[in-house]
Amino acid sequence: MKKPVSKKKLFNDYAKYSSIALQMLVIILIGVWGGIELDACLNLNFPVFTLVFSMLSVALAIYYVIKDLIKKK
Repeated sequence: MKKPVSKKKLFNDYAKYSSIALQMLVIILIGVWGGIELDACLNLNFPVFTLVFSMLSVALAIYYVIKDLIKKK
C-alpha cells in the first residue's frame, strides 16, 4: 500500500521543477539576446549569431537540467 504524499513534498517538487524551468528560460533568453545584440553591432543582414547563440543556449540549458536532475536524485 502506498503512503500518501505530504503537501511539503509536493511543494518541494513543485519548487524544484519550476526553478529548473526558470533557469532554462533565463539561459535561453540571454543567449538569444546576446546573438541579437551581436548581429546588430556587426550590421549583419542574416542573423548568424542569433541562430548560433540560440542553439548553443538551448544545448547549455539542457546540459544544466540533466546535471541538476542527476545531482538532486
